[in-house]
Amino acid sequence: MEQPTYYHSVMLEREKCKGCTTCLKHCPTEAIRVYGGSAHIIKERCIDCGACIQRCPYHAKVAVTDPLSKILDYKIKVALPAPTLYGQFKGLKDIGRLLDALIAIGFDDVYEVARGAEYVSREIAGRVAHRKVHNGMPLISSACPAIVRLIQVRFPELLDNVVDVISPMEAAALAARKRVCRNMSADPADVGIFFLTPCPAKMTEVRAPQAIKTSNVDGVISIMEVYGKLNAELKHARHFENLQHAGAYGVGWAQTGGEMLAVGVENSLAVDGIENVIQVLESIENGDLADLDYFEGLACVGGCLGGPLTFENTYVAKNRLRKLTERLPKISAPEGEERELSPEEMHTQMLFQPNPAMKLDDDFAVALRKMEQIERVLADLPGLDCGSCGSPSCRALAEDVVLGHAVELDCIFKLKQKIQQMSKQMVDIAEMTRK
Repeated sequence: MEQPTYYHSVMLEREKCKGCTTCLKHCPTEAIRVYGGSAHIIKERCIDCGACIQRCPYHAKVAVTDPLSKILDYKIKVALPAPTLYGQFKGLKDIGRLLDALIAIGFDDVYEVARGAEYVSREIAGRVAHRKVHNGMPLISSACPAIVRLIQVRFPELLDNVVDVISPMEAAALAARKRVCRNMSADPADVGIFFLTPCPAKMTEVRAPQAIKTSNVDGVISIMEVYGKLNAELKHARHFENLQHAGAYGVGWAQTGGEMLAVGVENSLAVDGIENVIQVLESIENGDLADLDYFEGLACVGGCLGGPLTFENTYVAKNRLRKLTERLPKISAPEGEERELSPEEMHTQMLFQPNPAMKLDDDFAVALRKMEQIERVLADLPGLDCGSCGSPSCRALAEDVVLGHAVELDCIFKLKQKIQQMSKQMVDIAEMTRK
């Protein structure tokens, strides 16, 4: 039986939703509508940026991740901590203690995603040095899955510029499974690889990979879920095992500009915050950044440290991460392990494909007619973009009307006009009757 398509990992808890329209005003792909007193997510448009999770005043938007108990499905459990995890704990001076705490809460081994980031950084540096794309546009990072999906939905012409290197998470998972199977003589099927994530986009990257056939990750667990358990273990944890190997460059990927620094491309730009990234992508599309070599875009303000599934304040976490990286060498990757990840394995297996979720119709002529209809409807709307109709903007409402998902009277101003007209007609009829 064919499995249903997995679209996104941001879900609505309907009983908590008050229909306030806060979420739809901040969705970068207009994936949310409000009708019947509740929000609704257009599954094809959601990119898991988490903006609605962070802004919903009623906490009605939640991220779907795997429970920690899922690790019990495997004989050997391997944790892949995102470097973001390191900045969540007050007073942490030794990353190794935190990694030992992961063993204490049930994992058998730990492999740092920061190590994977070091391998990925080298591959990207090679891509930039020998650029294959010569269309007057910079190469674009593929590290943030929300940004990649944003490009698929809103900027498909830029997909050829997205760098064809697997994510640090996938690189770490691949290397971790090889190491465990080698050192423990384990059957690969008995090994469960679990990523500790700061955001829901990574869950979707694993469940519905875009550039590889099958993810090397078996489960995605929220940092929020493990925070309490790890914090309790840290009170008496000691650095028993030599689990910490990544250097400052790999750990630095957790924050804005960390990838750019690790890759070592001087003529590059790092931008965080989904709206800011959109502005830069528009500039790239328009040819305004033709002299740029590399662009690092991150959906969350502060980078992954600002992810919706983190515990600590972004800027507090950033300061902690800075102190931790000051004690580390810039790069730390043993020769033997570096050879385990060949250039072929670091390469994406497929090209990123456009997501026509915002396309009006597959038939160009029909789409053109619908566009003309949208412009006519839009011309008759107030242009206030208030969101009271349940659509994020007047243009979005016009589109919904043409596509049959709404009616013009959903606009409260149009409804008011209609009511006034009907009232006047009733008054006129009453006067005529008296005569």
